Amino acid sequence: MHQEEEFVIGGFTAPAGARKHMGALLLGAYSGNNLSFVGKVGTGFNEQTLAELAKAFRPLIRSSPPFVQPPREKNVTWLEPRLVAQIAFQEWTADQKLRQPVFLGLRDDKEASEVVLGKRP
Repeated sequence: MHQEEEFVIGGFTAPAGARKHMGALLLGAYSGNNLSFVGKVGTGFNEQTLAELAKAFRPLIRSSPPFVQPPREKNVTWLEPRLVAQIAFQEWTADQKLRQPVFLGLRDDKEASEVVLGKRP
């Protein structure tokens, strides 16, 4: 079953292979004041989108992860959790991570603080 939700972008991994700018986005949603990591998305981008995201990310770079329990990823650039991404995905895994997420675009009509973890089936 295809689902769509918005998630906060809390960082990105380094690019691999021929890809430029970034590898995958690290996504989260709020539970109270805590940003919880829900997975990463590495598909749905073209070169123009990657370049636009890289430009938008530059002023948001920070030294520490915004997540309460950050993922164990290498070569991560952490970001201030201000940007919201629209994500399509198949389902939630048992450990509350996104399965088969695809980046659809940024949401400029949503504040990051509005992205809250709801009840999951």
